Amino acid sequence: MTPLAPHITTFLRERLPIDRRASEHTCDTYAHAFRLLFQYAASRLGTSPSQLHLEQIDAQLILAFLHHIETERKNGPATRNSRLAAIKSFMRYIEYQVPSAMEQVRQIMAIPMKKTDTKLVAYLTVEEMQVVLNIPDLHTRSGIRDRAMLDLCFVAGLRVSELVGLRIGDVTFEPQPFVRIMGKGRRERVLPIWKRTGVNLRAWLAVRGEAAVPEMFLNARGGAMTRTGFEYVLRRHIVSARLSCPSLCNKHISPHTLRHGCAMMMLKTTHDIRKVALWLGHSSVQTTEMYLRADPTEKLEAVNAVTPPALRRGRFSAPDQLIALLTPGAKARDYAKQISSQTPWIGPRRRLTVHNQELS
Repeated sequence: MTPLAPHITTFLRERLPIDRRASEHTCDTYAHAFRLLFQYAASRLGTSPSQLHLEQIDAQLILAFLHHIETERKNGPATRNSRLAAIKSFMRYIEYQVPSAMEQVRQIMAIPMKKTDTKLVAYLTVEEMQVVLNIPDLHTRSGIRDRAMLDLCFVAGLRVSELVGLRIGDVTFEPQPFVRIMGKGRRERVLPIWKRTGVNLRAWLAVRGEAAVPEMFLNARGGAMTRTGFEYVLRRHIVSARLSCPSLCNKHISPHTLRHGCAMMMLKTTHDIRKVALWLGHSSVQTTEMYLRADPTEKLEAVNAVTPPALRRGRFSAPDQLIALLTPGAKARDYAKQISSQTPWIGPRRRLTVHNQELS
């Protein structure tokens, strides 16, 4: 039996960050996937996670784990595929470290990904975002920080990891405001921002004070703002904004919704999907095409550019029922049935009257 703990430790501490130069967020995502897997496997096998062996993590257990996170944890297909991708990456590493597990790895690698629905992205309009930006109280230090964070996240279309990882040295105010972003896949980009956003950042730096961390935005304890902390700040202000903006009530808003709002604003302004992809830091324009599906103006322009075919004009008039039944081809019994349904038949009543008179 091959102990599992040494291999997963080496994979997370050396293989991902050193050999593959994966980001800290990728390592955390993989570690969370394995934490869920090992907790499930330990409870299923009646042992502790540190006592698990590689041979116990077979294809049947992986399939049961995927079913568990979909049914018990209510995860969607996208999250299910993300967990499976982390497991397959580890198994490719095991393929070279433990050649005897080749057949076990092959069976796990054969587990297919589940198809996901391609839904339209939810985004905030400029008017809705303006309502949210007016919620923070600028008479408080936290309110100044919150407006600067929300404004920069929307205008620059930042991922939440890019926002909380932004450092003071990454912001330039002269000759005009710029931010330098180290994005996903270690792709660096420089983005100009509005002067209004630069004013909000200057206001925050004026009250930020000295801190032990270089990150731009701090939490209440003086440490770097975390992903969870920003989600809390956004959720709190969205609740207040819904009181004055009813359209926000029908939207599920997350930090990524602000990024989608920036993309839609850029698309409507530039009408160039390549510029949107460069602004957001996408590695492929195909990823940016989802905003074309969500923007109705692009389709409306295509419809207006096409001349519809000319149709012959005419007036429709419903034919009279009696005339329709008298036309050639109508059956006599259909005509009799139609007439009997419209006028009562008095024949039997007359016969009944005569019969009664004879009896009297």
